[in-house]
Amino acid sequence: MAIPQFLKQQKSLTSRWLQIAIGLGLLSGFLLIVQAWFLAKTVNGVIFEGLAITDVQSWLWLLLLVFVVRALLAWASEQAAFHGAAKIKRHLRNRLHRHVQALGPVQSGSEHTGARVNTLVDGIEALENYYARYLPAMSLMVLVPFSILIFIFPTDWISGLVMLLTAPLIPVFMILIGKGTERLNKKQWRKLARMSAHFLDMIQGLTTLKIFNTSKHEAEVIARISEQYRQNTMSVLRVAFLSSLVLEFFATISIAIVAVLIGFRLFYSEMDFLMGFFVLLLAPEFYFPLRNMGTHYHARMEAIGAAEQMVELLDKPVYQSAEKTLPAVIDSVFNNQSIAIDISNVTFSYEKGRQALHDFSLTINAGQRIALVGASGAGKSTVVNLLLGFVRSSQGEIVINGMNLHDIPLTNWREQLAWVPQRPYLFYGSIADNIRLGNKQATDSEVKKAAALANCDEFIEALPESFNTHIGEKGEGLSGGQIQRIALARAFLKDAPLLILDEPTANLDKESEQLIQQSIDQLAQNRTVITIAHRLNTVEQADVIVVMDKGRLVEAGSHKQLLAETNNSHGLYQKMLATFVASQHEDAL
Repeated sequence: MAIPQFLKQQKSLTSRWLQIAIGLGLLSGFLLIVQAWFLAKTVNGVIFEGLAITDVQSWLWLLLLVFVVRALLAWASEQAAFHGAAKIKRHLRNRLHRHVQALGPVQSGSEHTGARVNTLVDGIEALENYYARYLPAMSLMVLVPFSILIFIFPTDWISGLVMLLTAPLIPVFMILIGKGTERLNKKQWRKLARMSAHFLDMIQGLTTLKIFNTSKHEAEVIARISEQYRQNTMSVLRVAFLSSLVLEFFATISIAIVAVLIGFRLFYSEMDFLMGFFVLLLAPEFYFPLRNMGTHYHARMEAIGAAEQMVELLDKPVYQSAEKTLPAVIDSVFNNQSIAIDISNVTFSYEKGRQALHDFSLTINAGQRIALVGASGAGKSTVVNLLLGFVRSSQGEIVINGMNLHDIPLTNWREQLAWVPQRPYLFYGSIADNIRLGNKQATDSEVKKAAALANCDEFIEALPESFNTHIGEKGEGLSGGQIQRIALARAFLKDAPLLILDEPTANLDKESEQLIQQSIDQLAQNRTVITIAHRLNTVEQADVIVVMDKGRLVEAGSHKQLLAETNNSHGLYQKMLATFVASQHEDAL
């Protein structure tokens, strides 16, 4: 999507508010003409007609009334424009956040978090001035000067002609200078995104930097990046100030020409003072909308720089599931059934030249425990990502209980599965709220029961506020084993027929590993279980061990079957097991 098209698309969401803001601004422009007329009449009457102050008092009161009404109109126009811009910002935030959610963790993880946050926060805020200032100013730049010319031409066609000929010079030079500003703004936004990403990385890795004594070096890097950003910002401001100077110069020269022409005609008695003074009062106001639009033209440049990142994000394709499948059909697939999965000839690549799966096929019967094993990069996580709906296969199909996964709405499909990753994420909040992610409607007793099944109730009850104890982001304050057990409690609470595990016992002490393994054995009863396995005890308990290598299935069978296949041409599982025996380290798998 082109950036101008994207900005224009959002404009339709708030056209009513923008029309109100422009209408109020135009009405204020008409009152400006009335204000100039009353002021000219008052000065002319007092100086040339010999009127006393009391004789023009009614005009002065009317002049004061016009001042007040114009101030109110300016305030109302500002408020209307602000509400319109706020509506667009709310819509864009919602749209971009939903798009990020739809992309999923795999595609979203390809970009720095800091850059993404910069786009979703600062980028959206940068659009406010475009919709609240620039667009109304763009319309008023045409409407107000045109209205003034309607009153000037019948009274002083010479001044009107000068204004008509000089007015286009301001937007022309503004656009010429603005082209350079647009390029600089785009470059500046990209640098801001990179700087935000770098800063966030440094904060998240502060512990590592301290341990390796590189924090001082990174502080110097940040100082250098900040200085470069400051210099780039000043470059943009130099261009902005230059354009403002040019606009002010042409406006001032044009007003001076009008004033000189009126002065000569007054001197030679070719023009009445009242009309000359009236036109002279309107001359600065004629050029003011043009200068004002020039000032807000930089809001357009900033908006284009910010919108570039948003368009790039929205252009990323999203996996679309069939959201219109009849509920009765979905119920017939999942109602009171375990999950059976048939993966046929699936091929998938994260990017060109990076194939993760090639012609992968696997049949998983309902109630089976499957262990996926293989070296790093073998494709185990890709199989799980496909089942979770984070990515979509480019070839082949995945059939769930006889129905193609692409025909099942993701919302309905994810209700049928529970996922326990290797590093579960706990959100800031109470422990009960974190467990209740498995079932938002769960009662306190159901939460406690799930915690007991996951062997985490004992340590939770020992906390100061038990289940209401608040924990920090990412489970700050809890050990790795405690976090893992809370994640298992979520799975117990959800009670889904399909359980997907990413080696939940990895990187844990023996005691935590045993407690979690006991919970998993209980949770796996009467469920289909798929585990990415790295440890021998996990593999031995599986009904079927699926050995993967370079995105292909090379062996499948139980632990005993794979050991008994002495004539197997691959023998990869036996080699992996032999490595384990030699190293006496369970992580060899």
